[in-house]
Amino acid sequence: MTKVAVWCRHKGDNIIGIGPEIPWHVASDFKRFRRITAGQNIVAGETTYETFPNRTLPNRKIYVLTLNPDYEVSDTKNHFVVNDINDFKDFSEDLYISGGATIYKLFMTSGAKLLPDIIVDCEYHGNLKEGLQGPKIDITPCVEVLSKQYMQVFPDYELDDITTRVYVKKGDFVDQNVIKHIIKAIEEE
Repeated sequence: MTKVAVWCRHKGDNIIGIGPEIPWHVASDFKRFRRITAGQNIVAGETTYETFPNRTLPNRKIYVLTLNPDYEVSDTKNHFVVNDINDFKDFSEDLYISGGATIYKLFMTSGAKLLPDIIVDCEYHGNLKEGLQGPKIDITPCVEVLSKQYMQVFPDYELDDITTRVYVKKGDFVDQNVIKHIIKAIEEE
């Protein structure tokens, strides 16, 4: 099993959201995310799950990590409620971690069995949308772990004010088919 974190953060402050909103709209970023996660198992928190169009993404199994045992998903055949992150320690299939900040932080700081094997780090260089209400949500602790425990394995890819980088945990071997899938999805723009 390979765990892959996929995020897009704002350059300089690591913001991924303001309140429940992504503070930029770059169509190629959403398309890249969809290509990378197509056909995969993804894990998301409630807020992220609720931002998916109609609370779903076709051709994926979605695991909603929440403390609410009564949380209702939109597709009971392909979406599942998980109340304990430790359930993913022995998950047998590849798992794509898609946010939000709390979910990224849990995987990045809860020990070696949960730490992602691969990180797709997208960094947005543009301006944030103005007028959004709510707290600024950042993933600085995750970026700090990234800088200490991972190494870049693919050259920077630039498109539409976003730099995409692929990292693997230092000293670990990763499934080359997973890396090839990610790189193909990035280059397919």
